[in-house]
Amino acid sequence: MTGNAGIVALIAANLYVFCFGFSWGPVTWVLLGEMFNNKIRAAALSVAAAMQWVANFLVSTTFPPILQYFGLGAAYGMYTIAAAVSLFFVLFFIRETKGIELEDM
Repeated sequence: MTGNAGIVALIAANLYVFCFGFSWGPVTWVLLGEMFNNKIRAAALSVAAAMQWVANFLVSTTFPPILQYFGLGAAYGMYTIAAAVSLFFVLFFIRETKGIELEDM
């Protein structure tokens, strides 16, 4: 990328890393640690962590072909739509757990 496009891409990528570092990044692991009761926590966390790694693998392996065949805008657009969907999923389907005992969840 040359000119302003390269600068915008660099700023956007760094802004993404910064925002992810204090939002979705750690929240995923906190949520996983709090959503399972003690009887199934170890097994459930291992399955959830494995699925997290599978999802990361899918993102990293699908990006190059999407970039090659559809372009950078489509690649980032697809992942942006996925992030927006996840935001609405959290807003409407993940319950607040503040003040609730772990075994009552």
